[in-house]
Amino acid sequence: MVGVGIAICVQCGTASNPCRCKMVGPTLGFLAFAAAAIVEWPVGTLVYCFKHMKGRRMMAHPATVVYPSVTNAIPI
Repeated sequence: MVGVGIAICVQCGTASNPCRCKMVGPTLGFLAFAAAAIVEWPVGTLVYCFKHMKGRRMMAHPATVVYPSVTNAIPI
């Protein structure tokens, strides 16, 4: 028997909602991060061969821009 697991991200101790716990925002943020990383990391490694700083910024984009903006946009 094969089980399928669902990754759920939980962030507790936040002041953005009354229960002080977020579940939907971090989970959707992680999914958006993974989707952006699938595209941007291979392209970033190719760009890194020619322009080091530009390639580093492209590879860091999912972690520094995509994940925080999606997570903070959803207060639940």
